[in-house]
This record gives sequence, structure tokens and C-alpha cells, in this order.
Amino acid sequence: MATLEQIKELRDETGAGIVDVKKALEEANDDKVKAVELLRKRGGDKAIKKSERVALEGIVGTYVHGNKKIAAMVSVMCETDFVARNEDFVVFATDVAMHITASNPTCIFPEDVDSDIIESEKKIWTEQLSKEGKSVEMIEKILIGKEKKFREEQALMTQSFVKNPDITVMELLNEVMIKLGEKIEFKEFKRFAL
Repeated sequence: MATLEQIKELRDETGAGIVDVKKALEEANDDKVKAVELLRKRGGDKAIKKSERVALEGIVGTYVHGNKKIAAMVSVMCETDFVARNEDFVVFATDVAMHITASNPTCIFPEDVDSDIIESEKKIWTEQLSKEGKSVEMIEKILIGKEKKFREEQALMTQSFVKNPDITVMELLNEVMIKLGEKIEFKEFKRFAL
């Protein structure tokens, strides 16, 4: 049976409700690591439900690299002014701006990658694969995978998060939404470099 101390500690760490934390600890036989995993799995559903709500508040997260030659700004939206002023939300916005500075995404979602860029890349890939002696059918299959990977590398949401490459920016966003209990989204971003 989970102690009140364990429940409070896990609730503080995850931002999940007391009942959810207690259930997760019971199911995990008081194993904190397993309980966190259960909460994260269940939290994904909550993040999806939150995505249907409207985010009209927010802040602009900024980051300027130490050499003062590269910087980024990102508008991060949420539902309430209360969350917009929350320290965790501000840190998240700053971390995303730092990620943009380091990883140089070109858009927010993979489907937003400019089609002209995709067509240009496909021509290069096709030429390279032809030189390698690949058949037309094989080239078509390879191009599908290359395009998917290229789109994911260009899009902010599908890039590996610079401070924790084990998760994507989208997974980080979902964690923050679960913790803060609101829909959060990126409106736009801009990267500057000399």
C-alpha cells in the first residue's frame, strides 16, 4: 500500500492527480518507476483530449547563444494566463527556443515542409540511387522512406529534443501539457544567425 509521502512525491514529479497516482502505485506494487511509466501511458490520452481545446494565451520564448551570433524566438500558446506565468511553462518556452537555435527546424510539422524543397531533394536522391544501380521500383520505395525521414528532420515537432535526444519535441510538449493540465501549442518561430 502506497504511503501518503509516496503519493505526494509522485504527484509532484508528474503533475498527475492524486487518484491517478494512487492507482498507478497500486498497480505497480509501489514501484515508482513502473508507476511513472503507467502514468505516462495514460497521460498520452489526456494530452490528446487537451489538443481539442483552444490556446489563446501564451508567451514568446527566447534564447540567445553565448556567442551572441545566433538566437531564436518561439510563440508558445496555452489556455490561461495563469499557466503562461507558470515557471515550468516559461522554462519550456526557453528550452524550445534553445532547441530551435541548435537544430534549425524549417517548420512546425512534417507535413509543412515546403514541397519545392521536397521535389528538389527527390531529384538529388533519385540521381544518387540511379548511380548506385538501383531499379526504378527500388528507388520509389527508398524515396518514400527518405522523404519521411527528411520531413521529420526538418520539422520542430519530430526532431529529437536537444537537451534529451531520447524524446522528440512533440513528446516533451505532451509531457508539459500533462503536467500543467492545459493545451499548449507552438504558433510560430524564428531563428536568427549571423
